Amino acid sequence: MGAAYSSCSTHSLTFSTETLYSFPTIITTVSSKSNLESKFNSLLYPTNKFFNTHLAKPIKFKTMAQNTSSSCSSLAVNCGKVEEVETHDYHGIDQDLLKEMVYDSLVWSSLHGLVVGDKSVQRSGKVPGVGLVHCPFSLLPTPFPESHWTQACELTPIFSELVDRVSLDGKFLQESLSRTKKADSFTSRLLDIHSKMLEINKKEEIRLGLHRSDYMLDEQTKLLLQIELNTISSSFPGLSSLVNELHRSLLNQYGEDLGLDPKRIPSNTAGSHFVEAFAKAWTEYNNPRGGKAIAVVYFRAGYTPNDYPSESEWRARLLTEQSSAIKCPSISYHLAGTKKIQQELAKPNVLERFLDNKDDIAKLRKCFAGLWSLDDSDIIKNAIEKPELFVMKPQREGGGNNIYGVDVRETLLRLQKEGTDGNGAYILMQRIFPTVFPTFLIRDGICHKDYAISELGIYGAYLRNKDKVIMNDQCGFLMRTKISSSDEGGVAAGFGVLDSIYLT
Repeated sequence: MGAAYSSCSTHSLTFSTETLYSFPTIITTVSSKSNLESKFNSLLYPTNKFFNTHLAKPIKFKTMAQNTSSSCSSLAVNCGKVEEVETHDYHGIDQDLLKEMVYDSLVWSSLHGLVVGDKSVQRSGKVPGVGLVHCPFSLLPTPFPESHWTQACELTPIFSELVDRVSLDGKFLQESLSRTKKADSFTSRLLDIHSKMLEINKKEEIRLGLHRSDYMLDEQTKLLLQIELNTISSSFPGLSSLVNELHRSLLNQYGEDLGLDPKRIPSNTAGSHFVEAFAKAWTEYNNPRGGKAIAVVYFRAGYTPNDYPSESEWRARLLTEQSSAIKCPSISYHLAGTKKIQQELAKPNVLERFLDNKDDIAKLRKCFAGLWSLDDSDIIKNAIEKPELFVMKPQREGGGNNIYGVDVRETLLRLQKEGTDGNGAYILMQRIFPTVFPTFLIRDGICHKDYAISELGIYGAYLRNKDKVIMNDQCGFLMRTKISSSDEGGVAAGFGVLDSIYLT
């Protein structure tokens, strides 16, 4: 999940959070959808009657003024200056229409496999078909400027090429992460494996990368800024494609009432593209022993210390790296996606070490947010004085790891007091403040009316055999949305929901 998910700004606000409908478990037999809907109608629980009209067209709305409050249950939200932005005010949808759409979306999710394991069910994940619940999702796609969508797609093959070239520079990886190694035992173990591969001159002639570059659209500057680049276990290619289909299905049915065109939702074939990349990698491996040799190893785990509870897992990782199998990712690709390498690449003249095309370099630099090491005393001073403008990031993936707000100040002061190498475990990043918009979020069968922000991830598939690039494609996207008051945004971690895009 996008690790630098942030609230919208620095002034204190409150927004109401309202539960619209809750769908309890029902076991019944009916002969038609209309009968089933009538049974559901008696079980719906609208809390307030605040819908008046169908949404007929895009509406100008303000991103909420300072010192706004609500008599309903509220969430503290940080927001910048009031600014009018053109978007779709989904909160203006008619109540009956909304009820029907929520119902249809939940049925669609069940029929099309938009489901995940339910952690509250003990046998979930152990018995097939037991303990499933719909994936958290937004009811309607999030408006997103087509120009920035195009920009994100064009960046994908450039970032994939950059990762490949960085992975070949073992000296750069080892030197850039040398201070991190002293402060972070997990990164240290990864670097030890990488060092062993350098010692034996292990060459990865066939290299497969399934990446995802995450972005936010900064409200003040209107710039598309990169959050992070994921090179291991880039999650949700399958489910994100399904949410895309769900939203297109809803707009095909209700688009006329909503004033929305389903053709404005871009196609999302991330799941099938990933499969295609695996198949092409297997073909390139071309081992005459066929099924007797392992051609491709994909790491769905292995990116957190929890994935290595004993030395057995570390020995398995080392054995995999020593093997002739195609690794996705290799240890070099894995390290190229760390936060510290992201920060190093943002330094002046570093991209020129790996890329020759000046236009490509300029495109990458344009999307870089502010990134700093904790060696920069001036930045440390600024972060202590204004911690709300920064995010402190450790070398971790999976969400829930970043440090925000006053915790940034406290952590920096603690590290200064300790005077050790501990600051090598972190980087500082500019906090991005995206536009806040009204939406409906559905989790556990309950539809919530709220204000949210989104993060766009673009998937890339890269396959190279020696000097020949077999595949370097933008292959789909992931849109994640969360309530604007939450710092973190991981879907699996319970902070966000899956979403899709409506091009504006």
